[in-house]
Amino acid sequence: MRKVSAIICAYNEEKTLKDVILSVSESLLVSEIILVNDGSSDNTKKIIEELQREIEITAINLTENKGKGYAMAVGVENSIFDIMLFVDADQSNIIYGYINHLTNPLLKEESDMVLGYSTVNILNQDVNPLKILTGERALYKEDIIPILDKMKESRFGVETLLYFYYLSIGKSIKFIRLKGMTHKDKYEKMNRFKATANYINEGWEIAYTAMKNYDLMLKTMKRQVKKGLKL
Repeated sequence: MRKVSAIICAYNEEKTLKDVILSVSESLLVSEIILVNDGSSDNTKKIIEELQREIEITAINLTENKGKGYAMAVGVENSIFDIMLFVDADQSNIIYGYINHLTNPLLKEESDMVLGYSTVNILNQDVNPLKILTGERALYKEDIIPILDKMKESRFGVETLLYFYYLSIGKSIKFIRLKGMTHKDKYEKMNRFKATANYINEGWEIAYTAMKNYDLMLKTMKRQVKKGLKL
């Protein structure tokens, strides 16, 4: 039976990190927890050390901020099991059973990657136009081993990279709405100027990753065209 490695990447998420770790530790499906501290300057390391007295956690403390993609790849490199469950450290409303929703399709071999997304309500409609960028996802370790180096270079563009990589090699992707789950946005974590600068920088990292991996986008387009012709 395949087992699950939960990877939590954290950068200055002291307000929510403890609850996220405790939530993951309560799942019977998770066989190991890997916490990658991506150069945090707050109490992240202290929180991890305190929880390690009660919970078995593999802690990786990076001396400087290397970016989300790098942290995720390092987590994979230090994992033991077959299924990688990525969990964001900034969840502010953790829903019961979300780990089961993300991992069951993989345990049953119904999909190659599962993305769990939250929504916002606009004009009485629950929408998320950027659901491919969700941090909550589960996938098979063997599928992403070939692109770990690309992940390390992608920073916040890692979700874009993974999405086009999976489509380009014909892997299946399943989207699951995690109803009720919320994340703290940057304006809740820092001052307005710094938050805006962070959003702009992340947008650039996403665009840069897409441009740098245009070959994956071309392969995806060709695959979709061929698929359409067959239909």
